[in-house]
Amino acid sequence: MPRRVKESPLDQLFGALANPTRRDILDALLDGDRSAGDLARLFEMSRPSVSEHLRALREAGLVEERAVGRRRIYRVTATPLAGLVDWLSPYERFWRDRLAALGDVVDRMSESREATDLEHDGGRAPSDGAGWARRDD
Repeated sequence: MPRRVKESPLDQLFGALANPTRRDILDALLDGDRSAGDLARLFEMSRPSVSEHLRALREAGLVEERAVGRRRIYRVTATPLAGLVDWLSPYERFWRDRLAALGDVVDRMSESREATDLEHDGGRAPSDGAGWARRDD
C-alpha cells in the first residue's frame, strides 16, 4: 500500500470534520454568514476558541473569511467537499453492491420459507393475508 502524505487536502478536510464543534459551526454557517463573535455567542464559547476552530475550517477550505470593517465574516464553501465525494464514491458502490447481495439472500430465504410453509400446510394459501393458516394436527 502506498504511503500517504499526512497533510494532503483530504487529510485536512477529514481533520477539520472530525471535530463535532467544527461540524456544528459549519451547520450554523449554512444559515448565513457570521462573525467569530456571533459564533462564540451562539455556542457559548470564548472567541479565541471559536477562532481556532475557524482557522482549522479555513485551512481545510471549508470556510472563507472576508473583512467588513474591523470584523471578520465567515461563510461556508463547498469546494473541498467535491474531493470528499470523489473519495467516498468507491465505498458507496461497495456498500450498494453488498446491500443488493444481502437483499437477494433475504429474498431467497423468504421464498424458501414460503415454499416450506406451503409444504407443511398442504399447499393452502394464507388465510387472511397477514400470515399462513396453521393446522393443529
